[in-house]
Amino acid sequence: MEDNSEIFVPYERLIEIEIVGRLYRVPENNSILRCLQYLRMEAISNAELCWNGECLNCQVWVENGDKAKAVISCRADVKEGMRIVEISPDIPFSG
Repeated sequence: MEDNSEIFVPYERLIEIEIVGRLYRVPENNSILRCLQYLRMEAISNAELCWNGECLNCQVWVENGDKAKAVISCRADVKEGMRIVEISPDIPFSG
């Protein structure tokens, strides 16, 4: 496996989040999009995403009480226990 540690914000541990019904361990202190990249390095790295929030292609929906809140994944940080309930079709992520 290739070492891509320079693209991630420094982290000490992996935290557990849920993505569309499946549990994953991802690096703390990073954006949701970086965490998706951590899980699917090649697919996310090659996707047509701007990484700065301008294109809005990296939108995900995070459970917020009884509703889902849309966030831009390159600008929102991951939180332990986060539940991502939907991912934009522009993000090539499959469980």
